[in-house]
Amino acid sequence: MWREANQNNIIKNTLFFPDFPSSFGKITIFFISDIHRREVSKEMIEQVKGKADIVVIGGDLTEKGVPMERVRKNLQLLKDLAPTYFVWGNNDYEVDYHELDSMMLSMGIKILDNTAALFESGEGEKLALLGIDDIKVGRSRLDLALLDAGEEREVFKILVCHNPEIKKDIQDEHKISLILSGHTHGGQIRFWGFGMYKRGGVEKMNNTTIFVSNGYGTTSIPLRLGAPPETHLLTLQSPDN
Repeated sequence: MWREANQNNIIKNTLFFPDFPSSFGKITIFFISDIHRREVSKEMIEQVKGKADIVVIGGDLTEKGVPMERVRKNLQLLKDLAPTYFVWGNNDYEVDYHELDSMMLSMGIKILDNTAALFESGEGEKLALLGIDDIKVGRSRLDLALLDAGEEREVFKILVCHNPEIKKDIQDEHKISLILSGHTHGGQIRFWGFGMYKRGGVEKMNNTTIFVSNGYGTTSIPLRLGAPPETHLLTLQSPDN
């Protein structure tokens, strides 16, 4: 169980979207969530170098008792891969989150705090990366993130939210194509295939794809069973490319 909890798995997925803006070609995201107390593996980072266009940290970067220097080292490794974006998780509020906020800003890491980052291709097509604060601590404002992304219906929207329960708030008119989440650890410890939560994976809800990661670290106890840790190289593209 300890050995499983300390694996450094990189899962590769290609996700196809009919509404993905073709002028972008394809975009690859390195997605990592729920680092908690772990030290990010330098060997794993070496395997990812040159393969990601952006890095997305899906919350629970840290928790109570984790030295800030360890957090800084983890962030530096991730930041060296590609432009890095972060959303808050519930455990991030167990530490001095003002200090954490200041650290990320000083390192050039973009915090998506009920806001959106916009990307535009040379042909004028747009992609928006929305991030909302943690819903468990009552700080999420999906409405503000959507407003920041703009009202144009043709913008391809990716929503990052630590807790996958955000899916209950998603409506067709939001035009969100992809949700990236963690939080559940895939149940972390599963017996005979059963756990507190489902294992991570991909599901569809109307026109939205929901991607939930098992996460990289552990909480409460440093053990896993039947829900190995995951990081992800997610490639998004149109079926026609």
